[in-house]
Amino acid sequence: MLKVCHLYPDLLNLYGDRGNVMAYVRRCQWRGIEVEVHRINLGDPVDFREMDFLFLGGGSDREQNLMAKDLENRRELLHAAAEEGLVVLAICGGYQLLGKYYRTLEGHVIPGLGLLDFYTEAGRKRMIGNVVVELEIDGERVRVTGFENHAGRTFLGQISPLGRVLVGYGNNGEDGTEGARYKNVFCSYLHGPLLPKNPRLTDHLISLALRRRGLPAELAPLDDRLERAATEIMLKRLLK
Repeated sequence: MLKVCHLYPDLLNLYGDRGNVMAYVRRCQWRGIEVEVHRINLGDPVDFREMDFLFLGGGSDREQNLMAKDLENRRELLHAAAEEGLVVLAICGGYQLLGKYYRTLEGHVIPGLGLLDFYTEAGRKRMIGNVVVELEIDGERVRVTGFENHAGRTFLGQISPLGRVLVGYGNNGEDGTEGARYKNVFCSYLHGPLLPKNPRLTDHLISLALRRRGLPAELAPLDDRLERAATEIMLKRLLK
């Protein structure tokens, strides 16, 4: 059985982000993999080391302030679990919380968890639109699609981006990077939600979780003709 931790599902759910958890769970179930979802809200106890997949969605500055205070109490446990290979997907505001800090336009600094080497600063221009990102999955270059809507501009330090922007703004609209990756931690600005649009990435996250548990990580193929067709339509539209 795989245990899924959905952090703050009621507060961090911009643009249907909970659909990422739904896609992850459903693609497990279609293969006969048992899944148990733990919805963790403010103050709820959780042992991250016992989890297999953790999802952190997006929210406004107000929600990020609330999350930052609660997550600070969980920082050491989350850091230890990430170092041990916990599979994490953090989107937009959730992504920003894993870095060093978020600085608002007024100069107020919202401390991050400092788990990953990056920082975010608010910009006056919102970066909105469909995105195409090229990333690497098991040595193969894969193009994923999504939707971004953020004013935060993220700058990476000594950490790898999730991928390279082909269409859209990505982390900051300047350096061509999108998201961040460290071990099994995946961060991105892509809503949509991301995983239902990109089953190859979803399956990769499932395989990583199985491998961490010492279970067979090779997944039975699913009928993804509909998903592939939708992706191809978006790629043709955006890369023309």
